[in-house]
Amino acid sequence: MVKAGLKPEPAVLERNFNLRYFGKPITLHGVRKWLIGESIPPYDKIIVLSEMLNIPPEELTFGLGIKQQIKEARARWDDGIGYQDREIFEAFLSLPTPQRKIVREVIQTFAKAFPAEGKTSAKSRSD
Repeated sequence: MVKAGLKPEPAVLERNFNLRYFGKPITLHGVRKWLIGESIPPYDKIIVLSEMLNIPPEELTFGLGIKQQIKEARARWDDGIGYQDREIFEAFLSLPTPQRKIVREVIQTFAKAFPAEGKTSAKSRSD
């Protein structure tokens, strides 16, 4: 609120929000619940808050670290897959649904039979 030029008080947020929102107005009690984390506004109100405070809606909903977490997950996926694997994924996605189901089941069977290092089952450790 401070970065948006607003005094960080529930009454200020309530007044500014209700001036911008064309649905049922939010009460001061409702705003307080948002601010202390007891409730999360519905999506239509998050959009108005996002525009009002100049904050992406996903940050309001999931917190400041969400963009970094998504970026790290994408980087892990991009770094871990070579061009040959990408070709396989593209081929898989081009298959009709019944064939994709079969391929998925084959991969899951192999994954169970040959678990990744560090994820071995008790049975495979005893062999």
